Amino acid sequence: MRLIEGYGAGGTPDLVSRLIGNWLSQQLGQPFVVENRDGASGNIATEAVVNAAPDGYTLLTVASANTINPALYHDLNFNFVRDIAPVAGLLRVPLVLLVNPSFPATTFPEFLAYAKAHPGTINIATPGKGTPMHVGVDLLKMMSGIDIVEVPYRGPAPAFVDLLAGQVQAFIITVPASFGYVKADKLRALAVLSAARLDIWPDTPTIGEFVPGYEASAWDGIGAPIKTPREIVDKLNTTINTGLADPALRARIKDLGGEPMSMTSAAFAKFIADDAAKWDRVVKFSAGKAN
Repeated sequence: MRLIEGYGAGGTPDLVSRLIGNWLSQQLGQPFVVENRDGASGNIATEAVVNAAPDGYTLLTVASANTINPALYHDLNFNFVRDIAPVAGLLRVPLVLLVNPSFPATTFPEFLAYAKAHPGTINIATPGKGTPMHVGVDLLKMMSGIDIVEVPYRGPAPAFVDLLAGQVQAFIITVPASFGYVKADKLRALAVLSAARLDIWPDTPTIGEFVPGYEASAWDGIGAPIKTPREIVDKLNTTINTGLADPALRARIKDLGGEPMSMTSAAFAKFIADDAAKWDRVVKFSAGKAN
């Protein structure tokens, strides 16, 4: 059985693919091979699975980029929501808004006030176009009315360098990637982008506490070709959810900085459809503002 992953070796989608692939192999008695087909923000891997036989032997690691891409790429040879059957959620990874300690705002309300008083002067880094961090910035602009400048980088490492040096004033990135910098007081966490506060940072507010309804996060799950028989999808969903309830596997997922995202395939389908509709609205808003 193949689990095709489109975001590169060593990243969270790759690591969780190998964890869940090993679990499925043990439970189903079938060897699982994780194939990395990175490139084009996951679209290469997605197209490969769209065109694969719908027999349950080829699966796709789906991620938040899959629900963002349709709004950004208009020449795809597939429709993600229409052509990939949602099998199961895997994990959600929270995001955080960081600032350089020299930045005058020490709280998120102060950040909003500063942005409104100094439009177009805050440069906020993201690890690239098409990421949940990128659209998370656009969502914040859309919902709060502030004017901040997104600066996309090719990955988090150079963005951290420039944030520490004061070349950019803020950065949205995953919480796990920011742990060391925040703990060492090299960077300040103003707010998390999740719907609720995090157990690890109970004193760090959510953006939604000040911008009602705001939420953005990175997530991963499993999909299959759309015509995969329902009984196969249901069996995979049950097996994966059993794994997400297993203490050892849950601990490994938490080690990746994620929270297990257990749900039925129908609930996962609704989650994907809602996420795609949300980011379509945000991208259209951003394009309208740009024009």
